Amino acid sequence: MRQVVIENPVLNLPFSEPNRHFKFTEDGITDEIIDERRVSSYFVPIAPPKKRKGKDQSTFFDTEWTQDRIRENTFINQVRDSVARWRIGGYLGITRTTAQLLDYWKNPERDRKLFFCQIEAIETVIYITEVANKYGDAWIDNDLRRFNEDANPLLYRIAIKMATGSGKTVVMAMLIAWHTLNKLANPTDSRFSDTFLVVTPGITIRDRLRVLLPNDPQNYYRKMDLLTSDQMNELGKAKILITNYHAFLLHENTSAGKLTKDILDKNNIKPFTETPDQMVRRVCREFGNKKNIIVINDEAHHCYRRRAGDTEKLTGDDRKEAERREEEARVWISGLEAVKSKIGVKVIYDLSATPFFLKGSGYPEGTLYPWVVSDFSLIDAIERLTMSTP
Repeated sequence: MRQVVIENPVLNLPFSEPNRHFKFTEDGITDEIIDERRVSSYFVPIAPPKKRKGKDQSTFFDTEWTQDRIRENTFINQVRDSVARWRIGGYLGITRTTAQLLDYWKNPERDRKLFFCQIEAIETVIYITEVANKYGDAWIDNDLRRFNEDANPLLYRIAIKMATGSGKTVVMAMLIAWHTLNKLANPTDSRFSDTFLVVTPGITIRDRLRVLLPNDPQNYYRKMDLLTSDQMNELGKAKILITNYHAFLLHENTSAGKLTKDILDKNNIKPFTETPDQMVRRVCREFGNKKNIIVINDEAHHCYRRRAGDTEKLTGDDRKEAERREEEARVWISGLEAVKSKIGVKVIYDLSATPFFLKGSGYPEGTLYPWVVSDFSLIDAIERLTMSTP
């Protein structure tokens, strides 16, 4: 394989739509430049070699990015084309509030410009929510519902794929601002909500996302100049709860002896454990009587339900790791289903750099979540120098 050294991989400005990319061949990446935007695609994973006793069992890293392993994400590319035509056409079909936000976020005179990938992510969600069904693109929503019916029959999920360091927390803030200001401007518009449940995989990430709270001193709405002063005052009316998925674990609400619990557990009776409804009341207590909320999943590749009928057989460490991930994923998605059942969920926005099904999920390892609508990959980030922003 010919080794290629690319002295400067940056081909595009981070604030405008990319129009160049490096070509891949069967030998890997080249220094040949193609004068067009890279299509959304993914690399089919190479199965790691089987482990043998007494041999090195270090983690396998897949770095063989070659043309023969590339598969196009057709659905994402078709959505991207529709959003691009709508953008060029002047953002027809949106609310006055949405138009004001897009004007503010895309103002060329901004001191702190937003990355194109951040703008495109919010544009895509806006297009699907406000525009697509009006202008002949109802197929997008139909496909999303079909994808979700297969994997998440009780939930409606839309995923945004963004490389680590490209600013997905900013996109979360934009989603919250867009929904809230539209809901306050027109309370009867059922497309929007001013109540948000942000779910993370751990306490560290949960604390980092405090910047999504309007009253936090370091909130992104001010820091990233996402809203005017008047809009900030309105945003303060939103209800935003940030938690980690562990909150969905059912707690014991009454103490009892081990023998009593063992006897009842054998009969599948759990009188000392929360019901799913009780769990939702505990987790979402701050929402009061709010219904039909918005859920934002951070690092959403941890949230899935194992596909029924899976026949994949795993052994040893692979089996233990898959079982651990499956239990975490089950708690997360079961919790969201309980929230949907108890208070209603309008939509779930999944954000992740790697929204792929994992080994043991029942889906082919490395398969992209089919409900991904916007893709900003690691190679895109490298070619645009879109890294290390909040």
